[in-house]
Amino acid sequence: MSEPVAPRRCADAASGLGRELDGMLVVSIEQAVAAPYCGLLLADAGARVIKVERPGGDFARGYDRLAAGQSAYFVWLNGGKQSVVLDLDRADDFALLDAMLARADIFLHNLAPGALERRGLTGERLRRTNPGLVTCEITGYGRDGPYAAMKAYDLLVQAETGLCAVTGSAEAPARVGVSICDIATGQTAFSAILRALLLRGRTGRGCDLSIAMFDVLADWMNVPLLVQRHQGRPPARVGVAHATLAPYGLYAAADGEDILIAVQNEREWVALATRVLGRPDLATDPRFSDNSARVANRVALTIEIEAVFGRYRRDALIALLTEAGIACARLNTVADLALHPQLRERTVSAGPVEIDLAALPVGTGAHLGRVPDLDEHGAAIRAEFAAMAALG
Repeated sequence: MSEPVAPRRCADAASGLGRELDGMLVVSIEQAVAAPYCGLLLADAGARVIKVERPGGDFARGYDRLAAGQSAYFVWLNGGKQSVVLDLDRADDFALLDAMLARADIFLHNLAPGALERRGLTGERLRRTNPGLVTCEITGYGRDGPYAAMKAYDLLVQAETGLCAVTGSAEAPARVGVSICDIATGQTAFSAILRALLLRGRTGRGCDLSIAMFDVLADWMNVPLLVQRHQGRPPARVGVAHATLAPYGLYAAADGEDILIAVQNEREWVALATRVLGRPDLATDPRFSDNSARVANRVALTIEIEAVFGRYRRDALIALLTEAGIACARLNTVADLALHPQLRERTVSAGPVEIDLAALPVGTGAHLGRVPDLDEHGAAIRAEFAAMAALG
């Protein structure tokens, strides 16, 4: 029998196909997380990303010094980009940006709503000289509405959308421990840009995109929102568990270490009851006969499960659950992730050091070069676009 052939990755430069956005130019006036994450994904897909920074630089450069003396956020988000500092209040710098945009395929920014329009940098005006330009702005709450002028950072949008209200323990709400709103918005902007490029391939024309962080998280909150609207109450906060599925959460093993299991359908529940718990009677017990009953009787269900799980050490329990086809996981620490056998990594140069990060999920990520110093490419970019700026 022949060995299975590994699937070919379009984004793998080793395939000989190149990368999806090779040859495309992105001009990105970006700061913090959301737009830089979108820019990172564009760079990983092969685009040349020119990161335009204000005098003093992207403030994420100074968030911390936790990654070999560098900002952990900045190192994560900016490998493979070029940095130029522009002061848009200076006529020559504004003319340079205009010249860059005349050649760009994508213009990305996360400035305050209206900041660029007041300077005349509208998609309509830019496409008079560059018809294929795709513009994408990232805002907090959109271009209009009562919150349009509100400042929006990740935690604030988590709170406004109700995400914090469904996260945490029964006693207190909590922030999701990573910048989930920024990340989700950057991914959404990336996918919207790709859609716009596909449309441009048919029409030859670019378009304007506007992605609001609030809209992105509100969409992700649709299940809690539906529960609220149709049941008259929000899903309960249940810590490391699931508000509407059971058994689905954390259970104690014999060695004092916890294990997570996730049962998503009745077939899996029967398998857990018969093959792991050795209690086929539980499968038909009225308290546990379907998911709604199990959620209503979660405490009694946990007692039954832990009475059996407590006889096994965690690794033996994982083997038993896996054999029975029950999804399970360890409750790992970040230190465990750093040593995880499934973790793929990429390396970037940041200043004088090489720093390892988790790999991007698409492509190899090996082509993402160094993290740029502030204005590292300024002189070269100014020379490249100077003639066009002078003509402008």
